[in-house]
Amino acid sequence: MPENATEVTAAGIARLAGVGRAAVSNWRRRHADFPQPVGGTETSPSFALPEVERWLRDQGKLVEVPLRERVWQQLAGHPAGPVTALVHAGCALLLVNRSPAAWREITGVSDERMAGVLSLALDDALAARFGPAGNGRAVRTPDRAELLPSVPLLRGAAELAAGTGAGEAYEFLLGRQLDANPRQYTLTPPGLAELMAELAGTGGSGVRTVLDPAAGTGALLMAALGPADAPGGPGAASRPAALHAQESDPGLAAVTALRLALRTADAPRTAPRGRTLDVRTGDTLRADAFPGLAADAVLCHPPFNERNWGHDELAYDPRWEYGFPARTESELAWVQHALARLRDGGTAVLLMPPAAASRRSGRRIRADLLRRGALRAVIALPAGAAPPYGIPLHLWVLRRPGAEPQPNPELLLVDTAEPAEQPTGGGRDRLDLTALRHAVLDAWHAYEGQHPPPTAPHSAAARTLPVIELLDDDVDLAPARHLPSPAATGGPAELAGVHERLTTTLGLATRLTPPPPAPTAPAHRPLTTLGELARAGALQLRHGGAGTGTGPVLTEHDVLGGTPPSGAPATGGAPEEPVLVEAGDVVVPVLGGVTVVRVVDEATAGAALGRNLQLLRPDPAVLDPWFLAGFLRGTTNNRQASSHASTATRLDARRLQLPRLPLAEQRRYGERFRALAAFEDALRLAGRLGGQLVQGLYDGLTDGTVTPE
Repeated sequence: MPENATEVTAAGIARLAGVGRAAVSNWRRRHADFPQPVGGTETSPSFALPEVERWLRDQGKLVEVPLRERVWQQLAGHPAGPVTALVHAGCALLLVNRSPAAWREITGVSDERMAGVLSLALDDALAARFGPAGNGRAVRTPDRAELLPSVPLLRGAAELAAGTGAGEAYEFLLGRQLDANPRQYTLTPPGLAELMAELAGTGGSGVRTVLDPAAGTGALLMAALGPADAPGGPGAASRPAALHAQESDPGLAAVTALRLALRTADAPRTAPRGRTLDVRTGDTLRADAFPGLAADAVLCHPPFNERNWGHDELAYDPRWEYGFPARTESELAWVQHALARLRDGGTAVLLMPPAAASRRSGRRIRADLLRRGALRAVIALPAGAAPPYGIPLHLWVLRRPGAEPQPNPELLLVDTAEPAEQPTGGGRDRLDLTALRHAVLDAWHAYEGQHPPPTAPHSAAARTLPVIELLDDDVDLAPARHLPSPAATGGPAELAGVHERLTTTLGLATRLTPPPPAPTAPAHRPLTTLGELARAGALQLRHGGAGTGTGPVLTEHDVLGGTPPSGAPATGGAPEEPVLVEAGDVVVPVLGGVTVVRVVDEATAGAALGRNLQLLRPDPAVLDPWFLAGFLRGTTNNRQASSHASTATRLDARRLQLPRLPLAEQRRYGERFRALAAFEDALRLAGRLGGQLVQGLYDGLTDGTVTPE
């Protein structure tokens, strides 16, 4: 095996061969010539990717590795780690974009020689984009020894870029890394990042300089560039001409710099020439890299609840213009840093934890922000808008006051955290980001245009309040404290409609209630597994993923809640072919055991299969879908097919068992299972309507819209 060869886990081998992980375990047991582990642990070994590819080809289990999959496996299994691999790939793609002819010349030699020549070429490309190496730039030029293990990856990444463009190729690789390791990064979802950029006005002609002082993977600055910055897009000339970022993690800082460089390198000719891109590494609060900057806009998703943010050593820092933050108020330190880096009249938008709006330790700073007109809006988001996904976070919109004091300042409060009718299984996969964006921007634009939303008691979504009304002992700025809580329904008239629907649904559930079963002896029938049926061609097994497209996505929450497809397709990166469901398909969640099975109907057909779902597509000439779905719900069956990884239960669908029955007999069972599913749907709908009616009555009685009589 070559020294420093890329390694791949059993899960990666399964993806290469298009099989489940159980198949890889079987190959290791049954084939003495299967490659031996070269790393990892006893329970999670890793293997040399070249040896694995060779063995799969020799066994006829791999005709050709898809280019994207091969490049991703090379990146994920890089001996120096995926972040280092991403940095090397980004440097190479920057060179490919800048000088394709030079890249072709460099790649025409052996890997060893290419590594040496490439280091010199990369230094020139990085200096041209980020300046000389000695100016504190975030991307360091890798030397020959560092590049040698990366050469196969870099060749593959360049080949991938030939079909998609350098920027899109890098977005694909970075997106895969973030999806594979979601807990290692604090991410700002693209939809929320775009909303923050719009609130800051980064698409306007007056915003030329944008700063992100806690850049992470660069999502906010990517949103500031906007879709119009893509090649040929309209309006690119009005995009920011100077992007500044600081990130404490050196690897993420380099990734962000390369990501932004590749995005702006493809800018159309109408974009400003010589766009400034300055990404620095360091602790922003302790070692600010841009002390003299006066930005037009600041976008920031700061770390939350940090105690070690520099409280002791920064007591006399001039940035604390609105008060010295307490040790527990790190977020208010970030707020004041953002204001300190704005020009007069510049706008900052920060994602904040809800506690920052109401903690007593921060009330004096909040009061001064209000008095001086620096805090313009507090927007409560729904839970699931950003990590941590279980908490409804806030957006703070701030503006640096000018020399002239603002007369009669007002604060805009917007509450989208508790929609009037939250669907069952709410969360990030259930959010209607388009509706959220419109609700927030409509309120903000009305406020900015001096036409504030109405302040009547039932205007629960948005309201402006004079600052004087908020300057009490607590200075509590949580929108929920000042806006009427949205009722579960629209008032007594809608409650009457809910009552009527509930009555109808309860009647339907009564009619569908199955009769009590007659006692009978257990049946002993020959059994087969889904794995055997799949090998015989009677069944296809497919797994959901992050496919891109334009249609809706059937999510895990949709299957569990029995609701229509509600997910949105993935954006960014190279296109991935989605798995589209068809009528008669059986969809099963991967995690948690088979508690719910869904048979796809005509209304759902055409949706893409989402993550953590697997699709069983029976041959209708051999298998009845309702028969299949019904037997999958058996408790004994799914216990035998489930395995435990850490604290989660994972289903191996190939181990699920079915009795061998003629098709006519299957259909008899299928009709009974279909009737049970209809009864279950009626009970689920009755539960939702009942909960809506009860909450609506509670709200109506407490707010006076419903009388006790």
